[in-house]
Amino acid sequence: MDAVMLLVEDDSGDALLVEEMLIDSDLDSSLTWCKTLAEAQQFLLTCTTPVCVLLDLHLPDAHGVDVVTRVLSSAPDAAIVVLTGMAEGEAGLSAVATGAQDYLVKGRIDPEGLSRAVRYSLQRKQVERATAALRANELMAQENARLERGLLPVPLLRGEDFEAIARYEPGRAHGLLSGDFYDVVQTADGTVHAVIGDVSGHGAAEAALGVCLRVAWRTAVLCGTLPLEQVRLLEEILVAERADHHVFATVTSLVFPPDGRRVQVIRAGHPGLLVRDATEVRWEEPQVGMALGLLPGTGRWTETELPLRPGGHVVLFTDGLFEGRTGPAVRLGEEGLLRLARKHGALPAQSFVDALVDEAAEGAAPFGGLADDVAVLHLGWGDGR
Repeated sequence: MDAVMLLVEDDSGDALLVEEMLIDSDLDSSLTWCKTLAEAQQFLLTCTTPVCVLLDLHLPDAHGVDVVTRVLSSAPDAAIVVLTGMAEGEAGLSAVATGAQDYLVKGRIDPEGLSRAVRYSLQRKQVERATAALRANELMAQENARLERGLLPVPLLRGEDFEAIARYEPGRAHGLLSGDFYDVVQTADGTVHAVIGDVSGHGAAEAALGVCLRVAWRTAVLCGTLPLEQVRLLEEILVAERADHHVFATVTSLVFPPDGRRVQVIRAGHPGLLVRDATEVRWEEPQVGMALGLLPGTGRWTETELPLRPGGHVVLFTDGLFEGRTGPAVRLGEEGLLRLARKHGALPAQSFVDALVDEAAEGAAPFGGLADDVAVLHLGWGDGR
């Protein structure tokens, strides 16, 4: 047993009795004897190994269950076995309720009982510490989950005539957020603005940077910043906030005018997009500029206008949706994603998005799954304009 034994007892006769019991027991531990609580606290502050404290409740400088509290304040990880008198059963129970692991009655102690109490107390303390650590981790995970859920975007739409369907699948384990981000905002004139982006990397820092970019984009839209200026602003923020100068981000920004017949697109290194209507699903590659942060200040982006048929919708996504492996050296790819989209082209918006993500994940499952983050946005006017 790799633990130190500390006896806190002011009575020399009782201390000698405990020492003899330990010699006769099967415990292989050194014993330190302190006559006062102050001496014991000083010893505990300097001890770096597990300690089992055999503790009398009647000391010159402390009395009753307060002794237990004060020992634990000096050494929270110490296991405590309280030593009580013949008529102090209630005091022993109170000590256990206060934080001791066990109690023994003086005059009824034998070597075997002492050994068992010490071993059980050390084991109980170890279990208590493990349980407390597990609970703390659970509470932290719950708090982190609440925080991340609060940072997930809620589309800011002013009516029900525009449909925005999203699905978000972070690649990092046990996370709700990733470096992928998106948002949808409708301004007072009825115009709908949307963005989707992908910060390189998969950790918490990238997730935080993605949130930073999303919030900055929403603020810029609500302040009336022009779309091309929004992209330049996002690059400035990315460069200022990134922890590593190798980090970059791809972005696609959309503007849906209220007439419903067109969409204006700006791409910064981001994949193409899908356009679906009542007759077809097609892949579009609007003009693309440099990803944000690769060569700060040198990027040039342009705005492309795509026509939309009545009821036409645009589907945006991050590259995690089509980069999963479907074979030892084969990826789904853009062509494979387009085949999936055409296969499910008749489905309603939410079912269509779910089918794309679920089938892409199913195809990649035998080869490690979708290891990258995935965000999908399905956007369009819902009144057939």
